[in-house]
Amino acid sequence: MPRNGDISFWHTDMGGLPPYRPALPGDRAVDVCIIGAGYTGLWTAWYLKKAAPDLSIAIVERDFAGFGASGRNGGWLTGAFYWNRDRYAKSGSREGVISLERALRGTVDEIIRVTESEGIDADIHRTDELIAACTPAQMARLRDDYATAMDWEVPQERMQLIGASDMTDRIRVQNAVGALVLHGVARVQPAKLVRGLAQVVERAGVSIYEQTTVTGMSKGQVTTDHGTIRAEKIIRATEGYTASLPGQGRDMLAMNSSIVVTEPLPDLIWDQIGWQGGELLGDAVHGYCYAQRTAGNRIAMGGRGVPYRFGNAIDDRGQTQQKTIAMLQAIIHRLLPQVADIKLDHAWCGVLGVPRDWCARVDYDPTSGIGAAGGYVGLGVSTSNLAGQTLADLVLERDTELTKLPWVNRPKRTWEPEPLRWLGVHGMYHLYHMADRREAQRDTPQTSRLARIANFLSGR
Repeated sequence: MPRNGDISFWHTDMGGLPPYRPALPGDRAVDVCIIGAGYTGLWTAWYLKKAAPDLSIAIVERDFAGFGASGRNGGWLTGAFYWNRDRYAKSGSREGVISLERALRGTVDEIIRVTESEGIDADIHRTDELIAACTPAQMARLRDDYATAMDWEVPQERMQLIGASDMTDRIRVQNAVGALVLHGVARVQPAKLVRGLAQVVERAGVSIYEQTTVTGMSKGQVTTDHGTIRAEKIIRATEGYTASLPGQGRDMLAMNSSIVVTEPLPDLIWDQIGWQGGELLGDAVHGYCYAQRTAGNRIAMGGRGVPYRFGNAIDDRGQTQQKTIAMLQAIIHRLLPQVADIKLDHAWCGVLGVPRDWCARVDYDPTSGIGAAGGYVGLGVSTSNLAGQTLADLVLERDTELTKLPWVNRPKRTWEPEPLRWLGVHGMYHLYHMADRREAQRDTPQTSRLARIANFLSGR
């Protein structure tokens, strides 16, 4: 059996978990306090320090920097926009949505710029994203996605539809009938990125206090189990862990996602698969998976598994269920039967934040001085960077193009109480998996009605 948990393979790939930084030594006062030392919190601190070097900033983290999704994700640096554009336009404008999507695309170059200028080696490799279709229904959805993107003025050089032969020339996915290609993306080793960013932020003068649990938050102060931090500005950057904070239980749903990684593949197998461009690989099923060819020539494959634990419960340091490991291995074999004899080395899971309307957001209340960002729904590697840029402008009370984007301070809904929340999420994914099976059995371009029902019930 593969190694299970230990936060993630990405940390193991770096030689193990990092040593802890000291906890908060007691009460202190700063200009800005940030809760959470993941991508969002670190990028916010980075841009604040670049704009206002004299600011005193403290980040408090319950475990260690990169403990959560920032050190466990699939390593997709895409600048992609997979949320509902019409919802953003309803609270903003069409032009605002187009501007938001343009800004997100720019995060790929921006993150690479910072890593190169600051000497962060995160195994970043510029490439394409391929979303493979293996049924007529899946291909029809990809065509719809492409048409929608063009209608929202996504540049044609950003997206491309390809057929079966072109897909096979790149990656030999079994039964692929085509794919949607997203250009201008990159593969990243996520733990290397978050650890490097934490070190850069510290060098800039930001204090990071680990092993420090936040017990309360109100205007002007953050209380913890090691003391109180008084701060004029407070940023909550807890994403999938938001429900663990007092009073935040229905703000964000802690969605589970799991990943398995294979042993290194020999050149003979890679010759059979292709995948020579290091592309990011997903498929167009409703139950969605995501994969990368790692810098060490392994395959890392992720998917939802058990999508949600009752009461927003969090995993035990990344340990996932055996049935989820088996499911992910089956997905690898379904897409790439060439690796049927390859062993899995590591499996893990983590949580990502899902807001009730499934749309990422940035919030800031100038009266209280409290802000937050999250709800990336699995697109956090790039989206967190734009969130950090935006939060920095809001904290500094700058009137910029970023602070005008339609994801800023948009109307918010809360999730239903339990057990409705658990029943709804599990029911949604049950319908999606049923829809995938039906579409695989039928040679028709029509999306299964079960998936449409799931979308309607969940509000996706």
